[in-house]
Amino acid sequence: MKSNQKIHIATVGKCVGLFGALKLHLHTDFAEQFCEGASFQTDGKDTLTILSYKPEKSLVQFVNYPDRNSATALVNKKLYSTVDESIENCTLKEGEYFWFDMEDADVYEGDLYLGKVIEIQRIANTDYLHVQTDVTLVDKELSKRFLIPYIPQYIDHFDKEAKKVYTTDAYGLLEAS
Repeated sequence: MKSNQKIHIATVGKCVGLFGALKLHLHTDFAEQFCEGASFQTDGKDTLTILSYKPEKSLVQFVNYPDRNSATALVNKKLYSTVDESIENCTLKEGEYFWFDMEDADVYEGDLYLGKVIEIQRIANTDYLHVQTDVTLVDKELSKRFLIPYIPQYIDHFDKEAKKVYTTDAYGLLEAS
């Protein structure tokens, strides 16, 4: 992933109250990015700067949008960060990775190559690796794509430097797909 590539991190929701507060729907695990003075690109060419953010209620106000009437124009806008900005503004704990670190990683179960991570999806509270199955396995009439829950039962570890995900029992998920 390119360092300046945009990453969708939030979507602006409906207006709340009279003073331009908006519901913010996060698409990131790093809510600390949303602080006073932080700026984000929109799905257009605009830049929005946060005036205030209340994480307990997921309410945000933006500079130059002082009331409900002006803030209504922002409903459904998507907010973006870049890879570089994410690395700079987000703190990872031991064993945590950005989704963009895992995209395009090779997936193995032991010595068996299962395929490549094409994207990561969050369903409910669980992240899933969406894997493009290796052509040799597709030739054996296995599914072209399958999902692996990113939980310890299936994911042994991720080698960021080698871009490899090591799994347990993921082949069974592929067979069942």
